[in-house]
This record gives sequence, structure tokens and C-alpha cells, in this order.
Amino acid sequence: MNTNIQKILTQIKKLCEQRCVRLTPQRLAVLRLMSQYNGAISAYDLLHLLRQSSLPHAKPSTIYRALNFLLAQGFIHRIESTNSFMLCRYFFELSHNFAFFICKSCKQVTEQTTKGIEEILQNMAKITGFTMFNNIIEAHGLCPKCINLKLRPHFKP
Repeated sequence: MNTNIQKILTQIKKLCEQRCVRLTPQRLAVLRLMSQYNGAISAYDLLHLLRQSSLPHAKPSTIYRALNFLLAQGFIHRIESTNSFMLCRYFFELSHNFAFFICKSCKQVTEQTTKGIEEILQNMAKITGFTMFNNIIEAHGLCPKCINLKLRPHFKP
């Protein structure tokens, strides 16, 4: 296993111990699969991978219970527009604001912290009398790799 992935899983295990919550073998298996996946993945794709890797008889409820726990603990994010999930790269921060940049071509999702945006949104909400509890910022476009592919002239061999 990649040392970065092992480090992430070790940190998450320690956080679970500190929070007095159980990281069950099923939750850990889902988290391990997500940490190996680059970008966002659907629950059913996770179920397929889980069945191939460690739990051949896993059911959709197994995945959804694990995802709900991991979401509640802040270890993963749900990408609303694609109904998929990804590992949070800033899970060690108690609270953070983030934006997702979603490539329309290759479906890669990049998470970035958004310092300052929370205050702007709160001020906008205040003007309208709206009380904001949560915000999700998702931007759709093309990643640098796909931009380069689209701009590259097509050569015939």
C-alpha cells in the first residue's frame, strides 16, 4: 500500500479513537478504497470495488452506512452535482470551507480550500435575511490535462 494512503488511514484511525467513534472493518474498507481512488466515485462503483476486494457479499446498505459515517466525521465529501464521493484531503482540520473543481471531460475532482468565501456568502445571506447553515461550491470545466488534449492538433500516423 502507498505510504501516503497508509499515513492518511493511520491519521483517521487516531481521530476516530480521539472522538470515541468506531471505525468498523467495513468503514475502513470503504475508506481504503476511496483513498486509492483519484477523484470522486459513486456509491455503486464503491460497492463493486468492495465486492471485488474484501467483502464479496456486501450490500448497498453496507456502502451507504459507511458513507454516512465517513461524511459525518468529515473524512469524505459528497459531490452533489454528480452524486459521488471523495476523500477529504483536509479532514484533520476541524472545519474548513472548500470548493470542488470538476472536469467535464475526465471527471477528475479537485478539492481546494476557499479562505474568505464563507464570509462573503454569510454577508450575502445576511443582506437577504437568510440564515445559512451549509454551502457547497462546485465549479465545472476542464482540468489542465484535458485542456491540453483539446488544444493539441490531431495527427494522423
